[in-house]
Amino acid sequence: MLKAKSLIKVAVPPSLIDNPSPANLQSTRLALHVSEDGSSCWLYIASGCQIYKLQIALDDSLVSEGKDSLLIPVHRQVMNSFMVNRCPHRSEIQSMVLAETESTGNSMLGTVDSYGHLIVSKLDTKGEDVERLTYSVLPRDCGIGESGWAGLCFNPIQLSTAAVARSFCKTIDVYDQEIHVRTLCTLLYPTSLSFMQSSRYGNESSILAVTEGCQLSIWDLRMKENGGCLQRICGSLGDVFYAVCSSSTGNIAVGGADRTVTIYDPRRWASLSRWVNCSKYEITGLAFSSVDSNHIYIQGVDYEVFCGDWKRNSKVFSFRGDSNWLGFSKCQNSDVVGGWCDSGSIFVANVVAKEGETIM
Repeated sequence: MLKAKSLIKVAVPPSLIDNPSPANLQSTRLALHVSEDGSSCWLYIASGCQIYKLQIALDDSLVSEGKDSLLIPVHRQVMNSFMVNRCPHRSEIQSMVLAETESTGNSMLGTVDSYGHLIVSKLDTKGEDVERLTYSVLPRDCGIGESGWAGLCFNPIQLSTAAVARSFCKTIDVYDQEIHVRTLCTLLYPTSLSFMQSSRYGNESSILAVTEGCQLSIWDLRMKENGGCLQRICGSLGDVFYAVCSSSTGNIAVGGADRTVTIYDPRRWASLSRWVNCSKYEITGLAFSSVDSNHIYIQGVDYEVFCGDWKRNSKVFSFRGDSNWLGFSKCQNSDVVGGWCDSGSIFVANVVAKEGETIM
């Protein structure tokens, strides 16, 4: 069982961002990085064509709960904030991902705008933009096509590999740094994508999960048959999937307009669990817990983020924003979860396992 160690609420300084840009329904414009000693957290947020960086303290404040296990945040001040010095995009940033490596401690910060233009920067262990490795990749149509939502994900094993999804183009472009590897053509408009982390495959880095319309499609970058499509799973007809994620055990979770989270077993492509109507409104963000893979974080468009046990279909705790979510993210290797609101408020929850319990 998990518990919230702290829930902090901070406000983005108006001098930094006055009016955030709206972007799309899928809130993917927030990234978190916890310091090595765990005392502070760096927040990356994207608005318009720029990226901004904020630092907050992660203290062990007393967590108060309201009705239905709703956490009450503690107000704190931003320690440090500034605009990241890097080449800006020419259109609004749609997605931002921060991928970390345990071996070197370095991380890759990637952003993609509404035309599919990808910019990646290498960060050191302190989260500083060292600019030792920064590259930019133009879309295949050189940005002359129609703009819209674009998604991004890094290969967790090989960070030089990135996949960029473009909704209106119905394409997934795979890159090895600046080199274009291949293009996957989806049947419907893609809405989310994630590389699978399962070791059940010979090459962990080759399997990509994509939500497109009401379908979950699985792609193998090594295959040429069927355009690389390995499997298609149809959800409720007419209900669009908005989020997909994978756990360290290989399970895949999807959620969307049907307000239901479904967990799939990639060995049999069968449903392990269906948490029906777990959210009041559409689900636009999902992330498996790094502490206990039987728990999952779910973000809905009704300002709520909650943690639940998907095997028991039970909610553990939740917290609410004060306006529409502009970004939702979880740290890659720890259960630090954050959400950024249209009002400028940022909520950060530090989640740990309950004392005396062993996580299986």
